[in-house]
Amino acid sequence: MVSLPTPAVVLVDDEDMVITSIRAFLSLETEYDVHAFTKPEEALQLIQRQPVDVVVTDYLMPRINGLQLLAEVKKSQPEAARVLLTGHADKQSAIQAINDVGLYQYLEKPWDNAQLLLVINSAIERTRLFRSLAEKVGELDAAHGQIKEAQRRLIRAFL
Repeated sequence: MVSLPTPAVVLVDDEDMVITSIRAFLSLETEYDVHAFTKPEEALQLIQRQPVDVVVTDYLMPRINGLQLLAEVKKSQPEAARVLLTGHADKQSAIQAINDVGLYQYLEKPWDNAQLLLVINSAIERTRLFRSLAEKVGELDAAHGQIKEAQRRLIRAFL
């Protein structure tokens, strides 16, 4: 059995206290590789360099808001789960996020740690299932190509 790499979680919030709180909670409760950023630009640099399983971001941040960040995540790692954590309960923003960035989950501040952990765990499982499915589809495509080539060779051999 192949062991999977440690799940990678990216946290982005312009408030240090939020980042510190969630990172400390996840380090106590999980073995996840947690990357925390107060600057969305730095998070994007990491996301463009290495695979991540889930990105949890605040909505309102300076320079790049959470939806803009998640839109970039969707472009570079479409299989990564995207979670919006916000203190501004705005249903229109949630609907926009779901539609525009394929939002996995929308959570309001203050968050419940148990709920956040459940969301992150299920998001990681979802991401890994998507990656596994993509790998299997690739294997099927390769096998299909090999079968088609064998068919062509057989037909040529009998003509």
